[in-house]
Amino acid sequence: MSNLFALVAFILVIFGYSFSSAKIISQSNEALVERLGKYKRTLKPGLNFVIPLLEKIVVEESSREKVLDIEPQNVITKDNVSLKVDAVVYWQIIELEKAFYGVEDIEESVQTLVLTTLRAEIGQLALDQTYSSRDAVNRALSRKLDDATEAWGVKVTRVEIKDLAPTKTILEALEQERAAQSRKKANILEAEGVATSLQKIAETLRAQPNGQQALEFLAAQLYIDANEKIGTSNNSKIL
Repeated sequence: MSNLFALVAFILVIFGYSFSSAKIISQSNEALVERLGKYKRTLKPGLNFVIPLLEKIVVEESSREKVLDIEPQNVITKDNVSLKVDAVVYWQIIELEKAFYGVEDIEESVQTLVLTTLRAEIGQLALDQTYSSRDAVNRALSRKLDDATEAWGVKVTRVEIKDLAPTKTILEALEQERAAQSRKKANILEAEGVATSLQKIAETLRAQPNGQQALEFLAAQLYIDANEKIGTSNNSKIL
């Protein structure tokens, strides 16, 4: 009887050992195993075994493509125009060991690198180029980010700039400039109209008796009116 109990106990121990050492890794995932605190191997999808007490799984991560949505960021163009840029980055982990041991937080590191590269790339372009060369900017960003993240075991598959627009301050400045141009154009048209009218009046007065005196009076009156406008202007100075 004692032998039977011993056999059962042995079987239970073996079963418990096997059960605790068996690890199932999900499809498209990988896991890292450490033995006594040091990296030992990478587990692939399916049934795997680790040595209890000596080995442990420190991380399990997906190797599928991830989407990193970059919140709108302020960037400065080559001609010193402030823009707000919204981008999406598609990336994936291809070497989990490098990604886990190479950087503290892989996603945060990728995001920081994206922001730095995005500002640098936009900073090389003038405002009109950022709109006409968006596809080229996307390709350049993808290439540079992919090269930079290779050491982290990461591959950047593509980058898409979703939105690219002047900031509120720039839009207000552009609106003020358009308003100023409109006022300037209106003033020019008004001045041209007045000049045409005065020319016709002068031609009419010349044909009349005492027309020269009337012209001199008109010129004096216009001079007085002009001085009054200058005197009431916000930009006038007292000498």
